[in-house]
Amino acid sequence: MKVAVVDYGMGNLHSVLKSVQAAQKLAGLQADIFLTDKPDEVFAADKIIFPGQGAMPDCMGALQQSGLGEAVSDSLKNKPFFGICVGAQLLFNHSEEGDTAGLGWFAGDVKRFAANRHDANGGKLKVPHMGWNAVRQTQSHPLFADIAQNTRFYFVHSYYFAPQNSDIVLGTSEYPEEFACIVGQDNVFATQFHTEKSHDGGLLLLRNFLNWQP
Repeated sequence: MKVAVVDYGMGNLHSVLKSVQAAQKLAGLQADIFLTDKPDEVFAADKIIFPGQGAMPDCMGALQQSGLGEAVSDSLKNKPFFGICVGAQLLFNHSEEGDTAGLGWFAGDVKRFAANRHDANGGKLKVPHMGWNAVRQTQSHPLFADIAQNTRFYFVHSYYFAPQNSDIVLGTSEYPEEFACIVGQDNVFATQFHTEKSHDGGLLLLRNFLNWQP
């Protein structure tokens, strides 16, 4: 099995690679897991991990300039595909960040958290949202195997998914209002939080992805 971590110059790439390799050991699988910036290698891979970090316009520009856009779009059609952080946001139609068009795999937008947010006790909440938050699983999914409800994952983001279709929402979190933080359909699974920074929960998600045969 070949697992490609897509390197389009944007993302916490080596941390993602190390976490996927650690998940491989946890799964006890034989797999070739590699970073690649070559479209042919993405086309040839069996599974795709699509990370991203930074501003959406920069990430979308880097994806297209690298020549990887077509290979990523093709992979969404028929391969197990895991999008992480901005790599997940890129799957939507449009982002308010820089008025940027995404890949359009999921209908919906990526919106900015409003300023002047407060928690239940009146404390001011900062944007970006940064830190550990509980995630509520809203649908059953093979990638949730051995992951307890309300497991905490690590977030760093100022923008959030706003899907047109609630059927694709697999998990939510709160800041302070509820927002979608995991989306997926068929062969595609994507998280707003960073799996590579989420310790045991993130490793289990990646282990389950490596075992997944949608």
